[in-house]
Amino acid sequence: DATGFYVTVRELNGLKGVFQHGKTDLINADAIKTINNRANIEKDDILFSNTGTVGKMALVLETPDNWGINEGIYAIKPQQKIIMPKFLYYYLTGQEAYNDYSSKFTGSTLKHVTQRALASIPVPIPPMQVQSEIVHILDNFTELTAELTAELTAELTARKKQYEYYRDELLTFGDDVHVVKFGEAAKIVRGASPRPIRNFITNTSDGVNWIKIGDIAVGEKYVTETREKITKEGASKSRLVQKGDFILSNSMSFGRPYILAIDGYIHDGWLSISGFSDKYISDFLYHLISSNRIQKEMEQKASFGGAVQNLNADIVKSLDFPLPSLYEQQRIVDILDKFDALTTDISAGLPAEIEARQKQYEYYRDKLLTFKEKVA
Repeated sequence: DATGFYVTVRELNGLKGVFQHGKTDLINADAIKTINNRANIEKDDILFSNTGTVGKMALVLETPDNWGINEGIYAIKPQQKIIMPKFLYYYLTGQEAYNDYSSKFTGSTLKHVTQRALASIPVPIPPMQVQSEIVHILDNFTELTAELTAELTAELTARKKQYEYYRDELLTFGDDVHVVKFGEAAKIVRGASPRPIRNFITNTSDGVNWIKIGDIAVGEKYVTETREKITKEGASKSRLVQKGDFILSNSMSFGRPYILAIDGYIHDGWLSISGFSDKYISDFLYHLISSNRIQKEMEQKASFGGAVQNLNADIVKSLDFPLPSLYEQQRIVDILDKFDALTTDISAGLPAEIEARQKQYEYYRDKLLTFKEKVA
């Protein structure tokens, strides 16, 4: 029976070791024995990716009695009488070591470093006490960087939740606000696909925009361009959407609204929403569709037997939408736009702060691991 774990590059997890439970491929005991006879992996070895993402590493934290590594990984065995495993790990993650082994890469597309080439790079070996002090300092830096990243990530999550809470509160109305079926306030239809689509993709100047989910970056509100065009013949078999219309994905990014900043054509994985301008301000409708209540209602109505099915036009038409006055819609939009701008600033600022702290860590790591003299 296959009860052992076959560790590939994706499981190498730095100083957290090797992630082996739940996601790795399984192999049987004979395969593990064969692999470990070749690699003879032991606790405190350093696993090093030799192909593709060259230099991705993990420190072996426990005796590998139920797993083995594939041929895309080298097992580096520190000579512990003269060098600490963690010191060597830190050195190999640094810029100086990278410069040394990356100069020996082979392969134009898929990078590779040979075992001989990796073994030839110079490694500093300061006294063990110095190694220990450097490891202690870098351990502290690593821990502080991880803590800061966790705190900033938590802060970002909290601000997003706060924004969603106030948005949903503002979009919750009393009995004095009229409620309509969404299909009464807008035209909602499914896209259409000319088939086979590859016969209609074109690079000619008279091609028209062919809108796909990959054209929209995560978190974006507007569709501004497309990567592909289709012929006019293909367009005649598809569905036109125009600037200002909405589209909803009925499968991937389920129910997520996007506003068209261009004209184009959509396949049958999209729903189009148009003809609402006398009832809804565009930005208000965007916030409303994005609200937790509407998103959950779409998911519930599209679910069958516990699984979410495709979101069809009839489901979206049947949703109950509040219809406040245009004046009230604009008031709510003005408030939410301010919240959105604040959240966007935080969303942009916090990742930049995390990146700055990571670069600070790398700078001091490389300073600590740069020596005037290298001793073989």
